[in-house]
Amino acid sequence: MPKRERVLRMSVELPLWRALAGYRVLTMLYAIGLCVTRYDLYVRPWVAVGYLAVLFVWTLATLPSVRNAASCTKPFLAADLVIALTGVLLTSLADSHQRIAGGPTLPSIWTGGAVLAFAIRGGWRWAAVAATPVALANLVERGHPARDTVHSLILLWVASLGIGYVVEVARASERTLARALEIEAATRERERLARDIHDGVLQVLAMVKRRGTALGGEAAELGRLAGEQEVALRTLVSGGLVPVSRVSEDASAGAVVRVVEVPDEEGAGGADGDVDLRALLAPYACGRVSLAEPGAPVPLPPPAARELAAAVGAALDNVRRHVGEDARAWILVEDEPDEIVVTVRDDGPGIPEGRLAQAESEGRLGVAQSIRGRLRDLGGSAELLSVPGQGTEVELKVPKNAKAGRR
Repeated sequence: MPKRERVLRMSVELPLWRALAGYRVLTMLYAIGLCVTRYDLYVRPWVAVGYLAVLFVWTLATLPSVRNAASCTKPFLAADLVIALTGVLLTSLADSHQRIAGGPTLPSIWTGGAVLAFAIRGGWRWAAVAATPVALANLVERGHPARDTVHSLILLWVASLGIGYVVEVARASERTLARALEIEAATRERERLARDIHDGVLQVLAMVKRRGTALGGEAAELGRLAGEQEVALRTLVSGGLVPVSRVSEDASAGAVVRVVEVPDEEGAGGADGDVDLRALLAPYACGRVSLAEPGAPVPLPPPAARELAAAVGAALDNVRRHVGEDARAWILVEDEPDEIVVTVRDDGPGIPEGRLAQAESEGRLGVAQSIRGRLRDLGGSAELLSVPGQGTEVELKVPKNAKAGRR
């Protein structure tokens, strides 16, 4: 059984949550130690003891809530901030006004852990929201903006905002890394499948094509169909251009009809709703039609991409109708900075001079409407270059911001 690739996900937040849990426990013990050493100096020691008992139970009981972002819910953050603010405001009740000016609050530096939880959970904006009421509570508790109080509050603000910003950047980097690992794993899996298909299915199709051509008759038709499916399958495994499609074969008519399911206009392709033009042109590739594309997505708005693909189909229909079923054709896709250029070339005898004007006057508007008309509606252009004895070349140009239905 082949070994499957596994994408390993790493969390850059996990060390921060562990550090926060440790910080909360250590600062809780520090606040209790301060209370023990200053117990005789409190005006109302029972207020300090009661609050620190609640702080002790709350800190230990909520350790599971600071394991990760999922467990650190908004109700917990709000309650945690209320515990911190309550401790700051109760300091003026437990201690004398003279000692408050130069001493720590009841929760002391434990309050910073409540703000840091906001920063790690929601980024720098959440940190700013949490740090503001803490600053106001400290100013109310002190009664005036003392220098040491202002310095401590500024330090808390800067630290929490900085950590919040670092967390946001780390999360974005983590998503990018995870996506890159997924793409790498998917690419390796596709390469493995391509090797398996090459060693099996493609070789069988190639053999059927050769034997059918050698036998002639109905076997030759079967060989031709096998050759077309070989080309389509090679395109799929090499670039993944052909979306989910249905292939129906009519052996009596000697035709292969491909119905390609194109994504809808919303959400197809990239984030702006564009579709990959290569996916619409890939079904035209067969044993007698070669497709050359940039090797990277060629995005276009869905209506414009469909109209351009239809114009290419009309050009290939003209090749089959006027040059013959065995004619060779080539499709070249070029992604220019401001426009998409698709060239369709054949190896036929070329178009005699004046033949297009004559066909249009006779009411046969294949080139005039199916090709030039479509490109004109898109704000693009279609140019035909034909030299007798050297084939015909149709160059289709469409601006990248093209919209179907222009008149």
